[in-house]
Amino acid sequence: MNDKQNISHSEIVLQIKDLHKSFGDNHVLKGFNMSLYQGENLVIIGKSGSGKSVMIKCLVGLMEADSGSITVMKNDITKLTQEALDILRADIGFLFQGSALYDSMTVRENLEFPLRRHSKKFSKNADTEALVLEALTSVGLAHAIDLMPSELSGGMKRRVALARTLILQPKIILYDEPTSGLDPITAKEIIILMQDIQKKYNTSSLIITHDMDCARVISDRMLLLIDGIDYAVGSFATLSASKDPKIRAFFKN
Repeated sequence: MNDKQNISHSEIVLQIKDLHKSFGDNHVLKGFNMSLYQGENLVIIGKSGSGKSVMIKCLVGLMEADSGSITVMKNDITKLTQEALDILRADIGFLFQGSALYDSMTVRENLEFPLRRHSKKFSKNADTEALVLEALTSVGLAHAIDLMPSELSGGMKRRVALARTLILQPKIILYDEPTSGLDPITAKEIIILMQDIQKKYNTSSLIITHDMDCARVISDRMLLLIDGIDYAVGSFATLSASKDPKIRAFFKN
């Protein structure tokens, strides 16, 4: 099943082909394929333990796949040196589940940290203060620049984490359960923010979520990871109308 919704003419910025990963006798990924297009929001849905986290770890180079290829902006990450991989990672933003802010750092220091780690991406004369303020303004939290994470609500922490992702001006953003643990109103605000960021920066986004409301609103396409493969790909409307029992199971109320 495939429904690319008029994006097939766009450039592929991330592609996974025939990815396999096993842990002993546990075959998690069994020939997984995926393409992310420029400017697209692609949502990946799968049950717990289906291999979503394993796929992401292989994608960012934290785990080595058994076989298959992963190409990010025309770079085969399996063939990159560690230095080249670090440079490429600066163009990939990652919003961790639970925000993963450094508790001992202020909001300002949390945002300055990736700038120091990826200093080669910006000139030595880059205005760090301006970059921090721009990123925080993008998520509506410029006023929180000197607060500690303990002083922030769950929704504010998620926004700061998103600002920390944006500060490196990534071309691709990976979202890991962006609305998990949030109340419905705050979750909706985060979804709207994700849409605004995609429009403003023309980012390509890969979104892992169990939140079907989030998937319905944010996705250009959805991919269902079932039995270790890309079992079905299409729009929310197309997949939700499927008669296939394995697909229907994700759309039951």
